[in-house]
Amino acid sequence: MSIEIEDTEGRGVALEVVPGPAEGPVRVAILLKGPSAHASWSCSPAAARELAAALVGAAEEAENARSGEPVTVKAGELLRGDVRDGDRLMTVESVRPQGENVHVTWTSGGGRSWSQVYEAGADIRLRRRLRP
Repeated sequence: MSIEIEDTEGRGVALEVVPGPAEGPVRVAILLKGPSAHASWSCSPAAARELAAALVGAAEEAENARSGEPVTVKAGELLRGDVRDGDRLMTVESVRPQGENVHVTWTSGGGRSWSQVYEAGADIRLRRRLRP
């Protein structure tokens, strides 16, 4: 996988993420190639997953910092991808109606998930809605 990123001066660099060599310990290789940088690192698959989760969290925080004012919606109107307003990043993974209630599964920026049951008419304050 190759991704175009920029250095601090705006010059493009190709970042490649590939499986490490077949022999030796299981590793993931991270390579930077471009006119301003040539570097390589490797890490365990667990560290690669932690890096991926950290990047997702940072991306969502960057997007949230640019979003407008928080909105309040009814629990029954939550959509997958809605982001809860608060100190910790919480994203709606799924919403399932259960009579007068809704069963909401949340995920954190760190990849943990949990479920909560709300009255369908309960107000939920969101930082951002991914869909109108």
